[in-house]
Amino acid sequence: MTAQPTPPLGSMAVTVQILSIVFYTFIAFLCIGLPIAVLPGYVHEQLGFSAVVAGLTIGAQYLATLLSRPMAGRVSDSIGTKRAIVYGLGGIAASGVLTWLSALLQGWPLLSLLVLLGGRLLLGIAQGLIGVGTISWCMGQVGVEHTARSISWNGIASYGAIAIGAPLGVVMVAQLGFASLGIALTALALLALLLIRNKPSVPVLGGERMPFWAVFGRIAPYGASLCLASIGYGTLTTFITLYYADLGWRGAAWCLTVFGVCFILSRLLFISSIQRFGGYAAAIACMGIETLGLVLLWLAPSTGFALLGAGLAGFGLSLVYPALGVEAIAQVPSTSRGAGLSAYAVFFDLALAIAGPVMGAVALNLGYSWIFFCAALLSVSGLGLTLLLKRRALSMLM
Repeated sequence: MTAQPTPPLGSMAVTVQILSIVFYTFIAFLCIGLPIAVLPGYVHEQLGFSAVVAGLTIGAQYLATLLSRPMAGRVSDSIGTKRAIVYGLGGIAASGVLTWLSALLQGWPLLSLLVLLGGRLLLGIAQGLIGVGTISWCMGQVGVEHTARSISWNGIASYGAIAIGAPLGVVMVAQLGFASLGIALTALALLALLLIRNKPSVPVLGGERMPFWAVFGRIAPYGASLCLASIGYGTLTTFITLYYADLGWRGAAWCLTVFGVCFILSRLLFISSIQRFGGYAAAIACMGIETLGLVLLWLAPSTGFALLGAGLAGFGLSLVYPALGVEAIAQVPSTSRGAGLSAYAVFFDLALAIAGPVMGAVALNLGYSWIFFCAALLSVSGLGLTLLLKRRALSMLM
């Protein structure tokens, strides 16, 4: 079947159609953001487990997302993008039930942790399905020439939701208790399922599809660079509350908010730079800014410097995903677009999955501030790999 006609480039119709789809990303990441600032403290302080276990609890969600990516791409390409999102919203609703149940079992810490981990795994699978489904739906709806815009607005929806959800989750737990998070997750997912019910999806494209691992091989160099750059984000979201507590500071959730606001501003103001200067150039410049932000977090003498570092990290990381994504998705045919998006997203998931346990071990042995130093080194490594990819691309044109 043929894809739907593509609206003219730059038209309001493109943005409106994209926003109507990434709304479901916003709901999904609002559900991810609500517990993100309070979960490490809940596991560490309320249930009595170590910082490493707290990191693993956060990382379990991202590991589940990573492992479910091939399935998410297959569902999106062969069954449909809307179906992928519906399955994901169902997973969020179930995750909310388990989160609520975990709070009720707080008197049995190990059982409570296991139930909570089950909810995190479901949330991770849902994230994978919705992330691939929404971007693939956008590209099918408005055309592949708007890939950067589709990825960018999807990111704005996700990080904006986390920026709202993180401080809101802190307030909810303080006023209503940890169980209120589970109720909120289930209610939001059910509301989204009600709204998506009558929304038409794009048709499934016919034709030969590449095996996932063949797609993965083409995407891997770009994904590896994305992974190295994204570990800083995983480090920030997982450990910022414990980092602040270690230094005797308050207001850790505002670091996540500043990160999200700067992330969104960068995408709104500079998304056209990807088309103007190319994906490689945009990614290289942004990785440099992100590294500076991580260094500021490492050396921060006060909360003001920490907020500035979080802002620069968010501003820098903002365009890395779409910039490298444009170059990566160009390596696969349109019939395997979902698989390509899934393979690319695997590396972002990997960054978030390993950030928890790896940086937890660093914090345990060197202190919390050094996790940002390590993240900065990895970001520089990603920058170097992107330079090599750019050089290879230029040599192929000659």
